[in-house]
Amino acid sequence: MSQPRRVPRHTGIKLILLALVCYFLLPVWWLVVASTKNAKGLFSGSGALWFNGFHLFDNLGDLFSYNNGEYLRWMWNSVLYAGAGGIGCTIVSVLAGYGFAMYKFTGRTVFFGSVLGAVMVPLTALVIPTFVMFSNAGLTDTIWAVILPSLLSPFAVYLMRVYAGGSIPEELVDAARVDGAGELRIFFQVALPLMRPGVITVLLLSVVSTWNNYFLPLTMLSTSKLYPLTVGINLWETLATSNNGSGQSLWNLIIVGSLLSTLPLIIAFLSLQRYWQGGLTVGSLK
Repeated sequence: MSQPRRVPRHTGIKLILLALVCYFLLPVWWLVVASTKNAKGLFSGSGALWFNGFHLFDNLGDLFSYNNGEYLRWMWNSVLYAGAGGIGCTIVSVLAGYGFAMYKFTGRTVFFGSVLGAVMVPLTALVIPTFVMFSNAGLTDTIWAVILPSLLSPFAVYLMRVYAGGSIPEELVDAARVDGAGELRIFFQVALPLMRPGVITVLLLSVVSTWNNYFLPLTMLSTSKLYPLTVGINLWETLATSNNGSGQSLWNLIIVGSLLSTLPLIIAFLSLQRYWQGGLTVGSLK
């Protein structure tokens, strides 16, 4: 009598994971397919998830030339905001986290508790007070109205404090001090190399957060030339949904522009992935 065929273990979990992968990849696939269609194919209602002609390069040409190339201007603004804000936020967070982890000073617990409390506050709740403060300083509708608020991230400070405390042995720092090394030399030559995976993680999170930020630049900026991609594409969507003759043609630009806006983030994750993953096994080696 033949034995009943055994079902492989964890089959149910694998099927659930496969369903989740399909769930998350389906919108991406639709975006890629829709970017290759012209206005007629986009609104034909047939084959929404399948290719129907290939007009990607025509759509890209229209995207870059529309309204004197304002998409490229918005792309540059997003690169500027994400680059300056992400790098600046990383520097501030690394220094603050290292200071909280390695130095004992009066009020350290109170200050770090304030940082933890700030993590619980939604960022959107701070936009209006930030707008009032920047308006009094005359900095609204400038690039600084987007860059300066992006430099502060309580979660990034908390993350670097935890990572610095777990990855930098205090004995190593004390030995460097005994050998006569100054605090700056200890930070750059001893602590920073050990914190590299955490630094890359904070950099990625800061860049992605600033790149995808919508409410802050929408509130702070009123000149379209200063818009990032998030606000600029939303401006096109508003025009497309209005009852004018160019509304239907704008949807092609919105879709291909949305697809193109994801490429810098994909490149950033792929290029920094090996540094990011290198820190995942640090705790298991200690």
